[in-house]
Amino acid sequence: MRYSLTVILFFLAIHTASSQQSRHDYISRYQMLAIEEMNRSGIPASITMAQACLESGDGNSELARKSNNHFGIKCKSTWRGKKVYHDDDHKNECFRKYNSVEESFVDHTNFLMENGRYQFLFELDPTDYKSWARGLKKAGYATASHYDKTLIKIIEDFKLYRLDYKIAYEQIGAYQKNPVINEGISNTLTINPYRAHQVKNINRLDAVVAKEGDTYEIIAQEFNLKNWELYKFNDQPKGYVPRENEVVYIQNKKRRAAKENPAHRVEEGETMHYISQMYGIRLKPLLRRNQMKPGEQPQPGQIIQLRKK
Repeated sequence: MRYSLTVILFFLAIHTASSQQSRHDYISRYQMLAIEEMNRSGIPASITMAQACLESGDGNSELARKSNNHFGIKCKSTWRGKKVYHDDDHKNECFRKYNSVEESFVDHTNFLMENGRYQFLFELDPTDYKSWARGLKKAGYATASHYDKTLIKIIEDFKLYRLDYKIAYEQIGAYQKNPVINEGISNTLTINPYRAHQVKNINRLDAVVAKEGDTYEIIAQEFNLKNWELYKFNDQPKGYVPRENEVVYIQNKKRRAAKENPAHRVEEGETMHYISQMYGIRLKPLLRRNQMKPGEQPQPGQIIQLRKK
């Protein structure tokens, strides 16, 4: 009987270990929440992600799994939401309970922004993760004596500082099938990065409108595209950053315009790239059709052929 119980416990231990989420998977899964919260607040995404990894045990802690609390935030006197009780520094302490992981990330941002003892952090360079880590320790976010060093090690081991420049840790395309559900949280407070852009039909092509803080890398991840594809689809060089309200095509443009748009009269300030985006035409075929060289620009009043030479 003792042997049988040992075998059972052994296989239970194996099952538990195999069901644990790795840090690699955790970062890949939630990196965009950290980036979106950085866009909203200026808190480095690397810091948010490292804190989430540490405080939630990479999403495996009981508090994270059962209460969606990924930052170990306690109730405090101002909390009016759901509560759960766990042993921490003291027995049976009150912790905040959330309806979704996303709500936890949003509340973490709000917690730092609204708490006076963290205000000095927002004067720091948003890419200076080391100063942010030391500042969090100084402000007393956690009682661990090496809290800042632990955050810095996580950031550097997993190159999370790339997130501060909106460079993804890993593609999250597989997560399109399981978008975050925001039941119970106001749409005015939450950001869903897994479908943050509404797809529009422009020139019979799928496109989105860029938001403040967007990069092609962020949009590419959202739609399970390669970064180079968006640069190619939009005839832009690597590293180009779209402006707010700029149309970004998420599929390849056509070789010619629709039949109802045979030609275009150029207005002041318009470029060939602008015209190619306006009508959803690839830039190179448009230039060839009008016997123009790359970089050559039209004159006001000039007629640009969109379908025939």
